[in-house]
Amino acid sequence: MQRREFFSSFSSLLEKNKEEASKGVVYPPYNEDISLFTDECKNCDAKCASACEENIIFIAKDATPYLLFNTSGCTFCDACAEVCEFDVLKVENRHYIQADISISQSACLAWNDTMCFSCKEPCLDNAIIFDGLFKPIIDKDKCTSCGFCISRCPTNAIELTIIRKKNEHI
Repeated sequence: MQRREFFSSFSSLLEKNKEEASKGVVYPPYNEDISLFTDECKNCDAKCASACEENIIFIAKDATPYLLFNTSGCTFCDACAEVCEFDVLKVENRHYIQADISISQSACLAWNDTMCFSCKEPCLDNAIIFDGLFKPIIDKDKCTSCGFCISRCPTNAIELTIIRKKNEHI
């Protein structure tokens, strides 16, 4: 193996790791092209994280912002987009968080005959409906993937799956 091939193998491995890591990242709303996160956010001083009223925006080692719903959710207040100097986040690109929220029936207390409304109470959009007193179901037409329900679930039964468009660049 020549020296050039040796270093090329590391480069392709890094690209693969970067792609795999980004599959698990929930980016803030208000973005149109996710490649801008890796291209532009490295030039920024993380104003979006500071502006977030709910403190759910964190900054990764590569300087890209990501959302964590451990304690709260997104109110779509526009603050992160308003302070973005590099147009990665723009108010006019407002959309819901690119993730799908679901409830694990095996982990959910309500699905297992214990009365629990922990996920329903913080849902600002009334997207969690109950079939009787039990069996919470996410109404996909109403759910904005804001994440408020995630931190409230006592059994971590609420799951988040990232949605990536086929043409999105990472």
